[in-house]
This record gives sequence, structure tokens and C-alpha cells, in this order.
Amino acid sequence: MQDSWLIIIGLALLTFTIRLSGIVLGRRIAQTGPWVRALQALPGSLLIALVTVSVASGGWLEWLAAAIALGVAVVTNSLPITMLVGIVSIYLLRLFFGGL
Repeated sequence: MQDSWLIIIGLALLTFTIRLSGIVLGRRIAQTGPWVRALQALPGSLLIALVTVSVASGGWLEWLAAAIALGVAVVTNSLPITMLVGIVSIYLLRLFFGGL
């Protein structure tokens, strides 16, 4: 039981340290230039990477849900709507065809 508490406290301290270092380092990065452009593109890049891995390792249900989400993205040009439609699409497709 003692080990569990040490792990929990250690992970909490590590999480706090990571977040604090992000704040401290964020203030030292220039407000213009390539670093800013790279950091602004990072969330979208990570999201695309996660979706790509899911689609590439999935079957036809994932490909169909991705196609539906892509169609919604082209029509609406709205990230929240596209994400919502993609999540609902894969859920419904897996529910009805994948044995969720």
C-alpha cells in the first residue's frame, strides 16, 4: 500500500513539474517566427496523427467513418462539427455492424 501512495505522489509531482515548465518555457519563446508557427500547428498535427493511426489500423468501418467526417469537414469547414460527426459515425457504425 505504501508503494501505491509513493507512485501517486511521484506522478502528481511529475505532472505539476511538466505543466509548470510549460508555463515557464512558454514565456521565453519568441512571439513570432518559426517556433510560434510550429507550436500553433502542433495540436492539429497530433489530432491528424491519432486519426490516421486509427483509420490505417482499422477496417472498413473506420474508413467509412473517416470518409463521412471528411465530407462534413469539406462542407462545413468546422472542426467541432467534423469531430462530433466522426465520433458519432464510428460509434453508430460499430454499434450496428461491428458488434460493439
